[in-house]
Amino acid sequence: MTVTDLVPYEDALASYDPVMGLEVHVELGTKTKMFCGCATTLGADANAQTCPTCLGLPGSLPVVNAIGVESAIKIGLALNCSIAEWCRFARKNYFYPDMPKNFQTSQYDEPIAYDGYLDVQLEDGEVFRVQIERAHMEEDTGKSTHVGGATGRIHGASHSLLDYNRAGIPLIEIVTKPIEGAGERAPEVAKAYVAELRELIRALGVSEARMEMGQMRCDVNLSLRPNGTETFGTRSETKNVNSLRSVERAARFEIQRHAAVLSSGGTIVQETRHFHEEDGSTTAGRIKDNAEDYRYFPEPDLVPVAPARAWVEELRAVLPELPRIRRNRLREEWGVSAHDMQSILNAGAVDLIVATIEAGAGSAAARKWWMGELARSANEDGVELAALPITPAQVARVAALVDEGSLNDKLARQTIEGVLAGEGDPDTVVEKRGLKVVSDEGALGAAVDEAIAGNAAIADKIRGGKVAAAGALVGAVMKATRGQADAARVRELILEKLGVEG
Repeated sequence: MTVTDLVPYEDALASYDPVMGLEVHVELGTKTKMFCGCATTLGADANAQTCPTCLGLPGSLPVVNAIGVESAIKIGLALNCSIAEWCRFARKNYFYPDMPKNFQTSQYDEPIAYDGYLDVQLEDGEVFRVQIERAHMEEDTGKSTHVGGATGRIHGASHSLLDYNRAGIPLIEIVTKPIEGAGERAPEVAKAYVAELRELIRALGVSEARMEMGQMRCDVNLSLRPNGTETFGTRSETKNVNSLRSVERAARFEIQRHAAVLSSGGTIVQETRHFHEEDGSTTAGRIKDNAEDYRYFPEPDLVPVAPARAWVEELRAVLPELPRIRRNRLREEWGVSAHDMQSILNAGAVDLIVATIEAGAGSAAARKWWMGELARSANEDGVELAALPITPAQVARVAALVDEGSLNDKLARQTIEGVLAGEGDPDTVVEKRGLKVVSDEGALGAAVDEAIAGNAAIADKIRGGKVAAAGALVGAVMKATRGQADAARVRELILEKLGVEG
């Protein structure tokens, strides 16, 4: 079989039931590494943030990062896990060039958190519960850069460069139990789970969880079994998928690929797979059978971790409102539909809208500007909403200027345009561009008189009872004032001067 041999998705689900397992690695936002004092700053020169401990040099001894342990407990509690009263680290032994110690300090049969769940909400409002097997502490590896090849992978490269700055950065690996019963919605469930987990991690403040920067990445394990059977099929493991859309695409592709292999009488090979963003396909990595032996043994240089129950309960007491509960509360407060709330979430606008409301704007105005004009600007620039050069307080000020009648919608959009262009805060932009609504009754009256005189036929229609024709005169006045008049007040003046009741 080749990677292009697929069956239609609907045909795959007509014959087979998908079972998934998701392994998510979260890079913690600690200032120092998990077992040494090296900095974790992004963008440092290659190998500038290393020391004998994270390089595994003889005689160096690790020390556990207390904030890393605290972050792991917070994650475990938020995932409804039990927190171990006693656990320890282990050495996971294998050789790879980007792992300088030739072993990874991880946790094996004694994770710090286990037996939890996370409820995720799908786009139609259905809630699906994903069971959590464990969440354990470990360290990240370094980074290999393969040079000289066409794909950036080791095959075809002339040489490789190694940067150990990332080696030793704290990781939490969160492993689900087998996800069954999702059926045709399995890819959607996978995406929703990773999205919900990312929101939870960010709410806890333990990581920015930016998937595009490798701070959070997902391994998608998938197998198929014939409908009506219970025995799991052979699984594939698509490694290091780094976007929500890609998690969904990887699961969908593997369902179609597995079905094609099985339907033709072939056998699924248990292996790792590489995901390709350009077309959503996967290709074979390395064979990974169940006999793989990492020769785990307890880490002799680290004492066991035994979190005091009082400390665990203190951390539980200060957990923030969980994202799904918060979203449902905000949805009720804002009076929006589940579909609209999902759109706000997808746009990354929830926190921005909340901050804008806290700065004084009404919820409707805050949603309108972030999901309208600002979302359009972000889309055109190819950036996240939060990356736009405008603050929630500035958006709230624009909304206030509209509410007080100093700006209409057209002028407000121009004001936002000026803020995004770096021309200053909203009041400065309004002043520099001369954008305030014309509110002087004398000036408005003169503009209305001019519009009536220049459009006598339309004025006669209005006098004859065709009040809807007033829109044409309103348009003429708005044009004459460069859009800086209050359209509602202009209409009132037109009807007053023509002796017609609106």
